[in-house]
Amino acid sequence: MKKITLSLFGAIALFSCGTEGGSDATSITLSSNIDSVSYAIGINSATGLQQQFGEGNMDAYIKGFRDAIDSNELMIATEDAQAIIQVYSQKKQMEQMAKQQQEQEAMYGNVKAEGMQFLENNKANAGVQVTVSGLQYIVLKKGSGKQATPASNVTVHYHGTTPNGEVFDSSVDRGEPISFNLGQVIPGWTEGVALMKEGAKYKFFIPQELAYGANPPQGGQGTIKPFMPLVFEVELFTINQ
Repeated sequence: MKKITLSLFGAIALFSCGTEGGSDATSITLSSNIDSVSYAIGINSATGLQQQFGEGNMDAYIKGFRDAIDSNELMIATEDAQAIIQVYSQKKQMEQMAKQQQEQEAMYGNVKAEGMQFLENNKANAGVQVTVSGLQYIVLKKGSGKQATPASNVTVHYHGTTPNGEVFDSSVDRGEPISFNLGQVIPGWTEGVALMKEGAKYKFFIPQELAYGANPPQGGQGTIKPFMPLVFEVELFTINQ
């Protein structure tokens, strides 16, 4: 959601509402091109404001505008105004995210349930270890070099699949290792690779909340569904300086 701010266009549009001399908006005539442009901007500004801030108190909005333009005593200090807008904008953004989450839950609740059951069953398999966060892993090969940290830059080979084995991404298949910072990937990768030493190869079973949750990447032809756990085999080659 865009931050709610009073744009220059909005200011110009409201100027016709009456500032100097308290002119009445009903007395405005469109006698020049500037008048017409100003009126047109007013239409666009009002439409945009209604779409972004339909619940707003327009009398208070215009009062704040006029007070600022006329240098009247402000009911809210200028330095406090942006903070108030920011808090409101963040609240609306959180509400929108919660709504999207609920919509995704309604559409993909079966994927979430199946993923939870997959991980629950997987815990009983030989060699599977589980961290406090719920990340599951199997040590396929122990390493003997330096150990990674969540802040490391690493070079790895990986092979990623869905729980049913469908491949969605694989540096192994491409035949080219990849380097990246562990702080820039999904939490399951950050935590998991930080358990490894150079030369190690692990298999990770990553819960959806440590993967992409309700918002999977758009690539991969939709292979990764919302709330889907992911499976990765990762071989750590080097920890880079």
